[in-house]
Amino acid sequence: MEKALNSSEILPSKSSQVLSRNEAESSKEGDNSKRQWEKRVGFVLVHAGAGYHSESKAKEYKHVCKRACKKAIEKLQAGDLATDAVTAALVELEDSPFTNAGMGSNLNLLGKIECDASIMDGKSLSFGAVGSLSGIKNPVLAANKLLCEGQKGKLSAGRIPPCFLVGDGAFKWAVDHGIPTCPQDIMATKLSLAAFKRNKRKLELAEKVETDFIQYKKRRQSSEKENDSGTLDTVGAIVVDQDGNVAAAVSSGGLAMKHPGRVGQAALYGCGCWAENTGVHNPYSTAVSTSGCGEHLVRTILARECSLALQAEDAHQALLESMQNKFIGSPFLANEESILGGVIVLRSCRCSTKPSSADEKQALLGKWVRDSYREVMMFGNSEGNNSTQHLTNILFWFLNRTDFIFSLQWNFYGVIQQRVCALVTCQRRMVKPRRTFLGYLRVQ
Repeated sequence: MEKALNSSEILPSKSSQVLSRNEAESSKEGDNSKRQWEKRVGFVLVHAGAGYHSESKAKEYKHVCKRACKKAIEKLQAGDLATDAVTAALVELEDSPFTNAGMGSNLNLLGKIECDASIMDGKSLSFGAVGSLSGIKNPVLAANKLLCEGQKGKLSAGRIPPCFLVGDGAFKWAVDHGIPTCPQDIMATKLSLAAFKRNKRKLELAEKVETDFIQYKKRRQSSEKENDSGTLDTVGAIVVDQDGNVAAAVSSGGLAMKHPGRVGQAALYGCGCWAENTGVHNPYSTAVSTSGCGEHLVRTILARECSLALQAEDAHQALLESMQNKFIGSPFLANEESILGGVIVLRSCRCSTKPSSADEKQALLGKWVRDSYREVMMFGNSEGNNSTQHLTNILFWFLNRTDFIFSLQWNFYGVIQQRVCALVTCQRRMVKPRRTFLGYLRVQ
């Protein structure tokens, strides 16, 4: 790629007096290729949830995150919309039996899979979501279809098109609009069925001893220790396309052994994801995807709150204060003993300045690695030496009620082709099993 961008090989030397027709056409094609390549600027960040992830499956989690990024990047390179790219990323995550979304999701009390998903387009501010949806392998496809259909305008007789559907109504609508179905016995994998049987035995045992509080408490603590291989939370992605438009999406199978019909933050407006392009009142484009305990995220409308915080000049400090005051210390969660929530956020804007050299751009990646090596295991590379139109700040947050676990801010110029895989692990003070937050990001 660098060879194709070398001006000495695209244009003739100064000593040449006349260009042949073939040389002129070759030069024109080279310029067009250069402009086209320069335009293909995009960013993708995905996460596989903030639940209990087995260390033995860390490799599979990283691989599925990498594949999700690759699918989204392919969409961006083809010139597709940010919503198409973020949908492609989540489809890959939902198809994995290791994530709690789509295939292999947690089963509810009746042994049935019910999924939630939502997507938001920062350009149009359109939103689509499905909740408690069964029989659909990729609920994010149904959510995206709702978003697209809603953008077409009113239905016959002036009816308002839906943006959020649940249960049987959501399933019938999805089938009518060509979304592929999948039987329950196929969606429930060996891993999810084994987890359901194990959790069901624990629940039955707990109910037998619930009159004895001490025994119940001991068994509950033991259950938490043994459940470190289960997945609990939402998967998500945020995307910036080549035109600077942002999009965000989330998908989740919900809590294990949840009550049938329960809908979590992954399907609710302003709670699971948020995306908003720059505008008159917004100097920055923002995208947010959340993960954690759905009830906590719903009662604090966390995705929307984080987006508002990102509009501040000092986004890092504003986001920290917002997470502390409006989530960790929120009066709506005052009676909760343990609060769990995490977000991936992105802020971008048009940038008038740019690095003066490839070395300076290489240093941007190097600074991120040096500043974070104590908390992150990663690998990455960087190549390319072109300028870009966007400067983006990425901040990772993973917090609980007692302390600030992890934060990362990285400034980059988008035409740098880089791939960074991050595995963040943390030890919660209030729960003994270790929690992991898995993510993969890629710039193209």
